[in-house]
Amino acid sequence: MYIRCWGSRGSVPVSGKEYVKYGGDTTCIEIRSQDDEIIIVDSGTGIRLLGKQLLEEKRSEFHLIFTHTHWDHIMGFPFFKPFYSPHSKFKMYRIPDARFVKTMLSNMMNPPFFPVEYKNSPAHIQYINNADSYEHFKIGSMDVNAIPLSHPNTGRGYKFTENGKSFIFITDNELRFRHPGGLLFDDYRNFCKGADLLIHDGEYTSEEYGNLISWGHSSYVDALELALEAGVKRLGIFHLNQERTDEQIDEIIKDCQRIIQKKGSSLECFAVARGMSFTV
Repeated sequence: MYIRCWGSRGSVPVSGKEYVKYGGDTTCIEIRSQDDEIIIVDSGTGIRLLGKQLLEEKRSEFHLIFTHTHWDHIMGFPFFKPFYSPHSKFKMYRIPDARFVKTMLSNMMNPPFFPVEYKNSPAHIQYINNADSYEHFKIGSMDVNAIPLSHPNTGRGYKFTENGKSFIFITDNELRFRHPGGLLFDDYRNFCKGADLLIHDGEYTSEEYGNLISWGHSSYVDALELALEAGVKRLGIFHLNQERTDEQIDEIIKDCQRIIQKKGSSLECFAVARGMSFTV
């Protein structure tokens, strides 16, 4: 499978010369299966540029999955140009509630918040009601397994598996505090075991996290510990803090690499930047 990040910033989009390397757009991940199905996870501001790219490729069929509905994960959807094309066909995964996706996006685009109402889209939209099989479903050749997030208002992380290879995407997940509906550290470790690529929330430093317990995000040290204990091959630090400059992120990764070397591990660790792509 092919994976590309269109936005990895947390909470709010940012711009400026200090954010050039890692980008300022919020969460949006594109996945392409061996059958060339296009799966989009979350519609933060990064989905705007993805939409332009898909129109240039003349692509018209998409699967859209959400981790949760906090603003930074949905705010880009009204600017996703394929949504305004009569040639577009969307499969929206209604998880965990059958009304979830349509209600969420409709409310966001209702007047006076947005000038074009969701219901006026000319695109063909199919709602996939997989509420009864929420923890496991298929998209073409791709197996998708979900896991509850430890995050305010809940949500889901996902494991995408194809041809024996796995990519796990778990953002907005607090490993050291159990929110209602969330799981324990050991549960996340077991879910991630042996993954080829894990992208996980690592918004805070350890010092920052001490003052922000229960806010719904992990320190990069905890994300790294998860990856080491789970024996994953590659770890991408995600949900980059909106105040964090490129230089500061580079220092975080240097610290991760020092810890990895001290542990004698072969884990590859990096911060996920907008435009970064992977083949698993």
